[in-house]
Amino acid sequence: MKSSNFTKPIKILSLIVLLVGLSTSSLFAKTKKDFKIAWSIYVGFMPWPVIDSQKILDKWAKKYGINIDVVQINDYIESINQYNAGKFDGCAMASFDALSIPAAGGIDSTALILGDYSNGNDAIISKTAKTVKEIKGEKINLIELSVSHYLLARALELNGMSERDITIENTSDSDMVAAYGTDDVTTVTAWKPQVSEIEKMPKANNIFNSSQIPGEIMDLFVVNTKTLKDNPAFGKSLVGAWYEIMDLMTKNTPKSKEYMTMMAKDSGTDLEGFLDQVKTTHFFYTAKEAVEYYRGQKIRDTMKFMAEFSFNHGLYGEGASDYSFVGIEFPNGKVVGDKNNIKLRFDDTYMKMAESNSL
Repeated sequence: MKSSNFTKPIKILSLIVLLVGLSTSSLFAKTKKDFKIAWSIYVGFMPWPVIDSQKILDKWAKKYGINIDVVQINDYIESINQYNAGKFDGCAMASFDALSIPAAGGIDSTALILGDYSNGNDAIISKTAKTVKEIKGEKINLIELSVSHYLLARALELNGMSERDITIENTSDSDMVAAYGTDDVTTVTAWKPQVSEIEKMPKANNIFNSSQIPGEIMDLFVVNTKTLKDNPAFGKSLVGAWYEIMDLMTKNTPKSKEYMTMMAKDSGTDLEGFLDQVKTTHFFYTAKEAVEYYRGQKIRDTMKFMAEFSFNHGLYGEGASDYSFVGIEFPNGKVVGDKNNIKLRFDDTYMKMAESNSL
């Protein structure tokens, strides 16, 4: 039987509704061409200035028709604060800080790249103590409520102590080396390259470091979730450039040595000093390894520890009743915290594209 002509107006009306819907939705999708990302000096972040200066990121951005400006911020916490304020679309940061600053502040963020975990880069160093138990009653200089604070809390916990046993003195990472050189500072918690400089000084005992909690202090590249959703080209460009230089870093070639020397210079040291930092860093050189880690139990347990620390230290604000206030989502559908308030997403979508060479 032939279709009735009555169906034609319905089809036309449906098409109009569809087109109006598409036009309306496009108003809410903030696609753009220009992006800004931030990094600060830390061994796990040092590929970024080389990716920038050697036009690796430009090549990938050009492939997708966009521009990405790479900016160095001298103070690490300030780089995250500026990302939080919307001045950057992405920022290199530790997993703890991604949770305790943007996520806790209500900024929906995605951990686009798992770069590495600290395997000795973060440390507690003391002039007077040779064990963690010996710092009882002492003042500890560190960046308060940062990954250094988390490291200290874990060290105390593993030694049957708590923060009630010590006093914390808030000190910026840029002032840490100078502070340790003064008579009134006996113990600091810091990360490399500051740790390397402090260890050159007299009476510098490394009494606890991140190799004793392997896999916990992760370094990520974090982007605004809505920006990523509206602009997948942004994610593809960053991930493509990152794994290009990761592949190069694993090769024993003149180009690899040249780029590693650039990273050393950018971080204020020589190649030997930079390679010393690399030794205490577990880089996820392949996307496959990073994806596997994102899908494992270890990362969920670690982020739960960090959520508990954040709640216990008031980082979730007065409205939080317990550590589950902020939702943390993982690629296998697992969520730590509130499923209705997800603000940190460990999304392996783009790393899986890199793994399958489909970027």
